[in-house]
Amino acid sequence: MGVDYYNILKVNKNATDDDLKKSYRRLAMKWHPDKNPNDKKEAEAKFKQISEAYEVLSDPQKRALYDQYGEEGLKDMPPPGSGSPFGNGGGGPNGFNPRNAEDIFAEFFGSSPFGFGSSGPGRSMRFQSDGGGMFGGFGGAENMFRSYSEGTMPRKPPPVESKLPCSLGELYSGSTRKMKISRTVVDANGRQVPQTEILTIDVKPGWKKGTKITFPDKGNEQPYQLPEDLVFVIDEKPHEVYKRDGNDLIVNQRVSLAEALGGTTVNLTTLDGRNLSIPVTDIVSPGYELVLAKEGMPIVKEAGNRGDLRIKFDVKFPTRLTPEQKTGLKRALGG
Repeated sequence: MGVDYYNILKVNKNATDDDLKKSYRRLAMKWHPDKNPNDKKEAEAKFKQISEAYEVLSDPQKRALYDQYGEEGLKDMPPPGSGSPFGNGGGGPNGFNPRNAEDIFAEFFGSSPFGFGSSGPGRSMRFQSDGGGMFGGFGGAENMFRSYSEGTMPRKPPPVESKLPCSLGELYSGSTRKMKISRTVVDANGRQVPQTEILTIDVKPGWKKGTKITFPDKGNEQPYQLPEDLVFVIDEKPHEVYKRDGNDLIVNQRVSLAEALGGTTVNLTTLDGRNLSIPVTDIVSPGYELVLAKEGMPIVKEAGNRGDLRIKFDVKFPTRLTPEQKTGLKRALGG
């Protein structure tokens, strides 16, 4: 058949006139060249295809010829006003000649809301009433089109931010989170309808509090506006043992005075479930830290590298000593 107008317009072969209009509105707004300034050439080609497909399928005579003979059948269309339902036999200059795509667009939306083609200074603002239409029922439509024709594009609302609380273990090992969102979108008829969706967030090992994950256009949508972006912001839940300091992990360990002077062992379970037994042989003096290299948090931009684990000690002094203990301590410490 050559060009598949049904596929271009995203409809099936039993599509009604209303189906064709709805699909044309949606696709024409999406592919209008002024809405695609970064890829205007492709948009122009698609926009013309969509307009041509609508012109053929919305005309009973053209659609019948196309259904029976394909694109070639359209070339044999009679000249306008001939009255004959059959072709001139040669597919000559009187065959099907698509109308200007902007003119078709203007019939749906008034003069082109994007300010070029069939629109421009001196053209009147027209609105077709065809059963509600894409912008039916919204009193602000004319203002929207006027702002478009003045050269402005739809406004992008500020993003919507939402906290994503993560345990320190998730930020250590990474995790996959499934988030169910409920939002409002505008359908092909311009109505706001609820929509739910599951978003997947891959939390990377080492991500820090404040890291942002953006889902473009996944927020609410208002008529005449672009959809909001949805942004999740990593938040860190407190941990009962570990505290994070950049890429390092900190543990506060309380020891007795005897352990501080005579040595002890610190037993820890890491965030990924390993058991560490750490001997402390140095004298624990005020401000002393024991550092275990590369036992901290993963460093996002340095694959395989980690921060340090820093153990800070709090020495518990006895509240009282017997005379014998005092004497023994003086003798032992040379006092």
